[in-house]
Amino acid sequence: MTREARTPLLKRQHLLAIDDISPLEAISLLDLAERYVEVSRQTDKRQPVLQGRTQVNLFFEASTRTQSSFEIAGKRLGADVMNMAVATSSVSKGETLLDTAMTINAMQPDFLVVRHQSSGAAELLAQKVSCAVINAGDGQHEHPTQALLDALTIRRHKKGFEGLTVAICGDVLHSRVARSNIHLLNKLGARVRVVAPSTLLPSGIANFGVEVHRSMETGLRGADVVMMLRLQLERMTGAFVPSIREYYRFYSLNADTLKLAKPDAMVMHPGPMNRGIEIDSDVADGVQSVIREQVEMGVAVRMAVLDALSRNLPRGGYA
Repeated sequence: MTREARTPLLKRQHLLAIDDISPLEAISLLDLAERYVEVSRQTDKRQPVLQGRTQVNLFFEASTRTQSSFEIAGKRLGADVMNMAVATSSVSKGETLLDTAMTINAMQPDFLVVRHQSSGAAELLAQKVSCAVINAGDGQHEHPTQALLDALTIRRHKKGFEGLTVAICGDVLHSRVARSNIHLLNKLGARVRVVAPSTLLPSGIANFGVEVHRSMETGLRGADVVMMLRLQLERMTGAFVPSIREYYRFYSLNADTLKLAKPDAMVMHPGPMNRGIEIDSDVADGVQSVIREQVEMGVAVRMAVLDALSRNLPRGGYA
């Protein structure tokens, strides 16, 4: 069965990192995602773009939000979607990552959506399989579709990126979301700040093209967007903060600290949130919060990514 040719949007077969796409490609993905926002708000959300294609979601880390978002995105585009239960698979019996990948590859999927606790896992798989690989988060490396959905949310409210000040606050050290956002927002022309205690900042962070602030008072002043990060206690093997109480006192986003930003500043969080640690409920659920909208944009962005990557797949199937 032949497939109708559509204009390519991406030069690469895979989406592994924000570094792999150009500013023009990023904008093209956001424009396509805008169309899918409207599609997803219709009664009939189905689009036959991926009809006959197979998508495998291979999640070695639990992530209800991201996995369900990719699943919905694939199904709305007409793909056959399989969620591989890693906890009950051969992986839990000692099978290696590459063995699992080769087994899945033999089933001839078109997309492999991978989330893994080790940085570089998605790239390793991309070298071994013939299908398109999408990185849904690898270790402390990147989470490209999260950055794209955050950018889409920002653009819908602020109309662009030039001249915007975005403050990314909290556990920057352990956050792949922070890294992907820094790369993408810099590409798109925003001014990026990171705000965190020294123990939660990666070494060499100033070389990432960001302003480094160690207090909310200076970091939030005049910000257009405040992006809070989850304190990732499960990734911490030492004492990165004196105590949760101290962290809340100096680095939480509450009604008072939010006043340091611009009056119309957006409040964002990639989720899941630690309410009462990095963000107060009245702010998370307040009028400046776009956290629920981020979830909606996530489905549209992942539809756009699947659509865009499908344009690089063989139209007649694999040999």
